[in-house]
Amino acid sequence: MHARTAIAHNPPRKLGEYVMSGPYKEAARRLNEIAQSQQGFFTTKQATRSGFAEKTHSYHVNAGNWIREHRGIYRLADFPAPERPDLMLWYLWSQNRQEVPEGTYSHDTALSLHELSDLMPSKLHMTVPRKFRRNSTIPEILVLHRAHLDPGEVQEMHGISVTRPLRTIVDLLRTGHVDRSQLKLAVDEALRRGLIGRKEIDRMPDDKLQRSLRELAGQPA
Repeated sequence: MHARTAIAHNPPRKLGEYVMSGPYKEAARRLNEIAQSQQGFFTTKQATRSGFAEKTHSYHVNAGNWIREHRGIYRLADFPAPERPDLMLWYLWSQNRQEVPEGTYSHDTALSLHELSDLMPSKLHMTVPRKFRRNSTIPEILVLHRAHLDPGEVQEMHGISVTRPLRTIVDLLRTGHVDRSQLKLAVDEALRRGLIGRKEIDRMPDDKLQRSLRELAGQPA
């Protein structure tokens, strides 16, 4: 009884610090596995499922074990900070009730992630399903585009979903808010690096969008 009381009053302040009790150690191991695949981030549901009761979450934040990044989203304090923590944070924010992220980084953000532009957009562009809903206000950092994406138009980069280069440039042609000279440079670079093939452009429906893309690629209309 005395041993149990000691553990309750002196829980480890850091994951891995001191000798952890069996259940705590197993919960920490499970949470660490999840966080490893998410650049150190995890959600309230993931922590609870790992074995950390929700009533203990505020303790771990106050003790310095976890960092609260947004409502329902945390990061392990001793995990190396990623270069772009914002990308994983808002990717997890887009999770549905089944804990599946529905957001895909697209438009200006995807162009930057593919290193097809030197422009650094001030906001994060994300494409979500047309039925995507949130009860809370959409964070100001996000620009949401509602559209359907085929699986072949999406790829994984650093654990997050990003539109492929061709879809990215097509989206930007549709919105028309990026200077055409910048898109020309992006198309040239994508062709040079093999991120887009001319045959891909040829297979697109013969419409104004394809003709515009062919023109950017220096192909005859």
